[in-house]
Amino acid sequence: MIDQVKQKINELLSAGSVKGVVALAHANSHVTPCLFQKDDDLSVLSLGDNKSDGDARYPLNKVLIKIARQYPDDAFGILVRGCDERGLYGLYRLKQLDPEKVVTIGISCPQSLAVQCECKKPWPDDMTAGEISDGVEQKQVQDAEGKDQSQRFTYWTDQFLKCVKCYGCRDICPMCFCHECSLECEDLVSKGDLPVDIPVFHLTRAMHMADRCIDCGLCDEACPSDIPLRVLYKKTAQIMNTEFGFTSGIDKNETSPLSLMGPSPEKPEK
Repeated sequence: MIDQVKQKINELLSAGSVKGVVALAHANSHVTPCLFQKDDDLSVLSLGDNKSDGDARYPLNKVLIKIARQYPDDAFGILVRGCDERGLYGLYRLKQLDPEKVVTIGISCPQSLAVQCECKKPWPDDMTAGEISDGVEQKQVQDAEGKDQSQRFTYWTDQFLKCVKCYGCRDICPMCFCHECSLECEDLVSKGDLPVDIPVFHLTRAMHMADRCIDCGLCDEACPSDIPLRVLYKKTAQIMNTEFGFTSGIDKNETSPLSLMGPSPEKPEK
């Protein structure tokens, strides 16, 4: 699979179709984001799925946003899995990236990673390499909803009490791009206080991600307190789907119901 990806990158760079390609590379005994440009050594390219690479997941879309802001007239390629492509669709919708200036190099996730992530769609629409894995039923939300209301309230209060307000969930999220973050607004969140304002801090972010979250799970991986943030965002996304028939990043041409003014759209028929 990596040979196919290298070939695609070479083709794009040699033809001048893109100024560079955002992907992963081996550097200093680690795997790190890298902008490959013409004549760069592709032998260091990594797909982040080798045992020797360890846990090599990065929000490459977030890297691309920063580069695109600096070079708005240039096109760039980017390595994407299913969740990354969903993120791009959301970023196009939110006018953070120009789809005419982004070329994707799609790879599928292996079935083992799809199971680990409980991913419904572990492959991109436009695949360069790999084989389509089966989508996985998401059980985490079902398990959380197996508690009664008082149990759920106690559970989430206990989880939020663990928060050290490191902002790791926000900083790693590929869908967080605001110049001014609502989590730093002192009218909502007390500055410097621990534990965080409960439940305002985490529910503010959950609401902010309601039509953005692409279920990549990076927030879970980044949290030093092991708060099951992904379950919270999965539930928020489930409500969006139930009430409005909207799931972030699935349909690249779909407008978020939270972006519309006027009467609420009709609920989808079940």
